[in-house]
Amino acid sequence: MSAPLPDGVTLIDHPLVQVKLTQLRDARTDTAGFRTRLQELSALAVVEATRTLTTRPVRIETPLAPCEGRTLVRPVIVAPILRAGLGLAEGMLDLLPDASVAHIGLSRNKTTHRPESYFFKAPAHLAEADVIALDPMLATGFSAAGAMAQLKAAGATSIRFVCLVSCPQGLAHLRSEHPDVEIYTAAIDPGMNEQSYVVPGFGNAGDRYFGTAAARVFA
Repeated sequence: MSAPLPDGVTLIDHPLVQVKLTQLRDARTDTAGFRTRLQELSALAVVEATRTLTTRPVRIETPLAPCEGRTLVRPVIVAPILRAGLGLAEGMLDLLPDASVAHIGLSRNKTTHRPESYFFKAPAHLAEADVIALDPMLATGFSAAGAMAQLKAAGATSIRFVCLVSCPQGLAHLRSEHPDVEIYTAAIDPGMNEQSYVVPGFGNAGDRYFGTAAARVFA
């Protein structure tokens, strides 16, 4: 993308991310391939999204001698937006195995495209943790903004949002509603279609990840 990035938005433009994102987008990629690419992309994205986490010194013993290393100051909570965000959570937890998990259940009204909450459960230590919220697609930004509001209402004070594809409208809405939330995305696509899917995007990530739609839905 040639235009300047909005404040608070990081484009994850690593060559491996872009290659795997291309494979993820491809309509010929089957369910197994989509799952694998999504989890791989999540593991790559978490490196960028955690770059600014605070660490402190720690003394350890190697098999040969004492040495000083680093450990995280605050715990991490991974917060996938259901259901598609679950695929991103798996890759994140591979690199953050000690992280707790919050679940944010939001469904999109097919008429208004506004989010409707049906489930929310989060660890009690939200206020003391760095929270990484996950959703493969940032389209209108309504669901993401709603999820951030729920996390904050439950006590979260430090939130990052990670997605794979986004569009200018969604980025603008999320930033306007939650300017304190840093956004990490692998692609900024031109816009959305009438169904509020990012275009070219990759279709319905939940359907492709869980194998619940015919190929024609995302071809």
